[in-house]
Amino acid sequence: MSKKSLAAALALPLVLLLGACASGSSDPAASGDAAQSETVRIGVVGAGDPYWETFTEAAADEGIDVEIVNFDSYDQPNPALAAGELDLNQFQHIIYLATYNVAAGDDLVPIGATAIYPLGLYSTKYTDVDDIPAGETIAVPNDESNQARALLVLQSAGLIELKDGGSIFSTVADIEDGSKVTVEAVAADFTASSLPDFAGAVVNNDFVAKSGLTSKELLAQDDPADASAFPYINIFAAKAEDAENPTYLKLVKIYQDTTAVQDGVLAASGGTGVLVKTPVADLLTSLKDTEDDIRANQ
Repeated sequence: MSKKSLAAALALPLVLLLGACASGSSDPAASGDAAQSETVRIGVVGAGDPYWETFTEAAADEGIDVEIVNFDSYDQPNPALAAGELDLNQFQHIIYLATYNVAAGDDLVPIGATAIYPLGLYSTKYTDVDDIPAGETIAVPNDESNQARALLVLQSAGLIELKDGGSIFSTVADIEDGSKVTVEAVAADFTASSLPDFAGAVVNNDFVAKSGLTSKELLAQDDPADASAFPYINIFAAKAEDAENPTYLKLVKIYQDTTAVQDGVLAASGGTGVLVKTPVADLLTSLKDTEDDIRANQ
């Protein structure tokens, strides 16, 4: 990744609990008619989280019928959105979307921010990183963007060393010989359930609570407040042609401004999430910069 592009991506302001989402239609009547005449299908990973029911009820109060469509793995909601099977999805951060867009030749875009979630290393065998013996194996997610982030967590914890210090493009092949532990990539939704077979696992936030993991099993994590966390902001995504759809933008505002929804998001993350209302223009800039860097590193 070029230093110039990385600096541009990471220097963008992280607006925590401030700012506003993009404005909707200038014609209130048109917006209201759209809201009352359509069902908006939103793809998520983890529809069982209670806040989604709270969100659909809040949307209904505003005249918008929302259907939450659940997916079992991260590789499904973007193709479904691109194919028109969904109107929106909300499950991914900017880097994941950029990776998908480049690989698929697609142009899905963020239309609103939700939160940044720390990525944590969990263990049911050890209570401290220093207790993990040399030669043990750690599981990490096998999708490219989350794998790179997981490896950076392990490096920060002193368990591995990455070539050239690591980056958002690091893979298990970039782990230096002589690192304390070995690393195995598994499907993100299997990291938590695989814990009995490993010394530890880096588990995506979506699977922490539903796997019964708590802070007692957490050994290390990255810092959501760090400027380098910007590309890991989670987002609502839409097709480019729908980026200004007033109903979709209104749903983002409902998500961001409904206290019960926001409280539910934090509860589902075990209190670890950092809620954000980052301007859409900044999200788009970060997406473009990240896509450019991915292409440059292919």
